[in-house]
Amino acid sequence: MHSALVTVWGEAPKYTQVPVPSPTTDEVSIKVICSGLHFVVRSLATGNHYASGILPHTPGVDGVGRRLSDNKLVYFISFPGGGFQEIINVSGRKMAELPDGVDPYQVAGYANPVLSSWMALKARTHELTENFTVLVMGATSASGKVAVEVARVLGAGKVIGMSRNAETLAEVGVDETIILQNDISTTDCSAAAGADVILDYLYGPVAQHVLSTVSFTRAVQYIHIGGLAGTEMMLPGSVLRSKNLTIRGAGPGSWSREAMRPEIPKILNAFKTFKTQKVKVVPLSQIEEHWHNKDERIVFTP
Repeated sequence: MHSALVTVWGEAPKYTQVPVPSPTTDEVSIKVICSGLHFVVRSLATGNHYASGILPHTPGVDGVGRRLSDNKLVYFISFPGGGFQEIINVSGRKMAELPDGVDPYQVAGYANPVLSSWMALKARTHELTENFTVLVMGATSASGKVAVEVARVLGAGKVIGMSRNAETLAEVGVDETIILQNDISTTDCSAAAGADVILDYLYGPVAQHVLSTVSFTRAVQYIHIGGLAGTEMMLPGSVLRSKNLTIRGAGPGSWSREAMRPEIPKILNAFKTFKTQKVKVVPLSQIEEHWHNKDERIVFTP
């Protein structure tokens, strides 16, 4: 069979012929149909991610395929890798059947981004009020767009979107906008004053500016999810002393697999109500050509 393999950290994976893997006693063999090229997939392939593991590395943290035992469509999780190959063996606990009517390519492209905001709201917040208000920082990113929809599914009454691109932000479907300026320090973030929760895909100086300058009118729960604008922020201690602010992160490690497992079927079912997002379906044999394509949502098919 064929697989994508990283043999040198940081280099694009190569389309390679490899032996068909044998399942262990608790694994199920799946014929992969599609697997998404997410931000975390590229990060793991650099060797610098905390879960990168050892070489050779097969990218792909999740996907959709047919279970060989009964030919049923299933969504599988293969973190930290393994999805970019023709056949994968996965523990039965790391898969769930796809509901009827759900597009496998939408799931392959967006289940991982959906998981980030879904688990942030389900596992990393505490006692959110009914019809809560959420600020999505980075609302025009792939993860941010679906975070807007996830927030509504999970009970948000108002969604505020933050991005540099006003035109794209208007298409996302938020209730209020914050447009980032080139000079972050001049950005007016006062629209976030009534937020109950912040889902942050930007971090860095943007997060520092928001938390330092907004006069929150209620207790606010800030959840760090991604670092599109930076990996560090300098937050004065006075901010923590002067505001009713809780700071948490969301990602594997901040919540357990046991907490995630019952949420997967709910996430898959929610795809029935999500907007159809753009995906570009590409043969896995062309992985080197498309590995660095960050302008489109790539889904590979073995």
